[in-house]
Formats: sequence, structure tokens, C-alpha cells
Amino acid sequence: MPVATPKQYEAMLDAAQKGGYAYPAVNITSLTTINAALKAFADSKTDGIIQVSTGGGQFASGLNVADAAFGAIVLAEATHLLAEKYDVLVALHTDHCHPEKVDSFLKPLLEASRKRVAEGKGPLFQSHMFDGSVVALDENLKISKELLKECADLGIILEVEAGCVGGEEDGHDTSGLPIDKLYTTPGDMVEVYEALQPIGRFLFAATFGNVHGAYKPGSVKLKPTILRDGQKAVMDKHGAGAEMDLVFHGGSGSELSDIRETLDYGVVKMNIDTDTQYAFTRPVVTHICENIEGVLKIDGEVGNKKTYDPRGYLKKAEASMAKRLQEAAADLLSEGKTIFGTV
Repeated sequence: MPVATPKQYEAMLDAAQKGGYAYPAVNITSLTTINAALKAFADSKTDGIIQVSTGGGQFASGLNVADAAFGAIVLAEATHLLAEKYDVLVALHTDHCHPEKVDSFLKPLLEASRKRVAEGKGPLFQSHMFDGSVVALDENLKISKELLKECADLGIILEVEAGCVGGEEDGHDTSGLPIDKLYTTPGDMVEVYEALQPIGRFLFAATFGNVHGAYKPGSVKLKPTILRDGQKAVMDKHGAGAEMDLVFHGGSGSELSDIRETLDYGVVKMNIDTDTQYAFTRPVVTHICENIEGVLKIDGEVGNKKTYDPRGYLKKAEASMAKRLQEAAADLLSEGKTIFGTV
């Protein structure tokens, strides 16, 4: 079953860490974006991560419902079904969840997984993100430890963040933060490791100048050596086996050299949303502009159903998004490295 089991997801992360590559983690909001992600992973022969944000879940639940957790469940269940048609592994993940949304978003999703596990199935999601970077580190880790205990009991991995990713994306707005907040310290990384490692497996979104949003290449000033120095501090104290699985947020506009450098320091997952959003929308705009008289009923005319049928331009959107995600797989060196059928 191509939605990874907990054991398969751990094997995916181990393979990436050992092989020096990372998985594209793409945000989805609909059946079309799920299909785009699955097409990209299959065509690139890479495993991958499909993730849902609170905003994406709310959108998927519909205007009248507007329930982020319910929409996330709908998208996850659809992915479980659609992924059965593919020969790569995918893991399901939820993106940034701040402390005030734990009860309304993460807790219902953990309960949905608890019900599935009780029925002899795997968890609905294979990992969740708790973003406690908006509170002091001690409070962040207090909540993270409690959530990791719940996750570990269900075979779920928890992603945590210390230090803030700047900018704004999908309701996650940390623009205007002092510059020092954009960089995780080696001491932070040691503290995170020591707090969470005894409880269960986790992913760590360390920050090294990352900024959410759309930027021209070269505009985002990253310091990947922060990841190197933090990993060294952890391994100097706890041994080589303590190397953490790191996550790269806010990568739009990053130089390829910086992306590749992070792979050397333990990044196994890189989020991609802004670039795939644009790739999805661009061909829709082109279709509308090139077929404006058919799409619109101008001056009392009837238009052209073939051009305003949403399936026509959404197929183009799906193909374009998939192509951009394949580029991400190439950048992250995960092409052709699926472990499907080996675990």
C-alpha cells in the first residue's frame, strides 16, 4: 500500500539520511493537487511527502463547513485511496500548527488515527508538525513532549520547530521578526534533542535564515552552516548516532548550492508550496487569456463550453504543478531512489 506504514516511513527517512538526499514535501488542497503530487513522485520514481496546512484543510472542507481538521481528514483519506494506484511510497504530514490550534486541528487528527489503529489499520497521517516557535523554547518543548508521547503511541512522527521561519504563507505570518529569531542556535538543537529523543522519533525544523513566500533567486540569505554547527554540537555530546533528521522550510528563492549544502547537514525533508502554487496557477491564467471569448459569455453570446469546462484548464494545472515538483525532486537528489517494494 503506497501510503507508507510507520515502519516504511522510518525507512524512507533513514534512506534519505544515509543517502544524502531529501524528500519534497508538497502542500495539497484538493483532488487535483493530490494527483499532481502523486504524478510527480511516480514520474520521478521518488518517494515523497504530501502535507496539509490548517488553511488547506479549511479550504478543502468547503465554505459552509470551514473546518481545518475535517478537511485534512478528507484529503488524507482521498490520498490513501489514490496512492494505491502508484508504485512509490508517500507519507502524509500536516504543516505548521501553532499552540492555539492544537486542540482544534492536531487533536482531532490524532483521534482519527487512533480510531484507524484500533481497527487494525495504519495511522491516517504518518507525521504532524507542531510549531511552538512562537513561544519560549521551554514552553515549546513542554508541549512538544506531550504531543510526541501521543504520536509515538500511534507510530506517528512529530515535527517541531525552534527559531522562526520568517515571512508569511497560508496564514503563518512571522514577518517583522528580529533577525536573530530566524536562526536556531547549537544550544537550541542540543536542548531539543535531549528533550525529545527519549520519547520517540521526531523531525526538527531548524531555522537558518529561511523565509516563507515568493522571492527572486538569491534574495533569501541562508546560513546552512548553522545546521552543520548544530548537528556537530549534538553529536559531540551524544555520539554520531544522534544526528537529527532536519526539515527545510521557506526554500523559495534559495540557490541550488544552498539547497544541496543542507543535504550534507542532515536535511531529509524540504517543504514546497509557493513554487507549486504558482506552477498550478500559471497555465490556468494562460488558458483564460487565450480563450477569453470562449470562457466568458461576452455581449450576450453563449461562450464555448469546451473552454470554460474546469477540467480543461485543471488538467493543465495538474501537469504544470507535477513538472515543478519533479524539479524539486531533482534539486533534492531523490529522483529514482524510491524504496517501494524493499521494506
